[in-house]
Amino acid sequence: MVNVSHFPRLNCSFSAFSFNEFPIKQRTFPAKIGPSISHFSLQFAGVQYNFRRNEKFLKSVIKCRAAEVGDGSEFVKERSVSVILLAGGKGKRMGANMPKQYLPLLGQPIALYSLYTFSHLIEVKEIIVVCDPSYQDIFEDAKEKIDIQIKFTLPGKERQDSVYSGLQAIDLNSELVCIHDSARPLVLAGDIQQVLKDAKLNGAAVLGVPVKATIKEANDDRFVQRTLNRKTLWEMQTPQVIEPELLKKGFEFVNREGLEVTDDVSIVEYLKHPVLITEGSYTNIKVTTPDDLLLAERILNLNS
Repeated sequence: MVNVSHFPRLNCSFSAFSFNEFPIKQRTFPAKIGPSISHFSLQFAGVQYNFRRNEKFLKSVIKCRAAEVGDGSEFVKERSVSVILLAGGKGKRMGANMPKQYLPLLGQPIALYSLYTFSHLIEVKEIIVVCDPSYQDIFEDAKEKIDIQIKFTLPGKERQDSVYSGLQAIDLNSELVCIHDSARPLVLAGDIQQVLKDAKLNGAAVLGVPVKATIKEANDDRFVQRTLNRKTLWEMQTPQVIEPELLKKGFEFVNREGLEVTDDVSIVEYLKHPVLITEGSYTNIKVTTPDDLLLAERILNLNS
């Protein structure tokens, strides 16, 4: 059972926002934040999840206006971004008869949520879907609902191999490569645009959120060695955005050295290039287990 508790509303005013809608078979699901919710928490499966939704948008607007930079479109050109949507994972921890990114979430395959979100952004030129051919028809059926080009490439053995496969298919004129896990269906358009802008200015940027839990480092016998400073720790999310030439140079290095990486910006970290963390939203969860799927449903229902 999920218990929802509301925190006191912020005493502030802000202009109305316009939101895109997620197309769903036979109906549409509005991807918006209910005006009556500024803070909320979910008590789910014995774990409390705290979210700050409207405040996040308010802070973003205040920052943009204070710096007089608009919504970021003046930094990132229209149709200058290639999105690599990773949809080739097996999702064994879900225990389902198909990869987790294709399971239905309120009647729509999980992978299509972020596909539609990216397709509505004016900065995005194309989406390269990295997936097994047997699931390609899911994305083919979605083509009629979007106005940008969709390409397909095959997944590799490891994540970095799949990213490399997608990188080979991007438009040569693209100025940014935006890599996203299709198992993160709830990524917000505003967060995507902010990380695109940060990557344009810095060369590489990644969405992340401050770690809330206490993190301890242990040895092989599970004895605590030290407690890490939570103030310096961030949980990485996607999208992770990198300039194409920088990413190609990074791949040349890790392939030559035989290195394995677990996220995309690690590739350019090996080049000693600085990576900027763009603060994202805690609702941008990765659906990995059945509990995650139920939590995603609760979050979407709160926004309906």
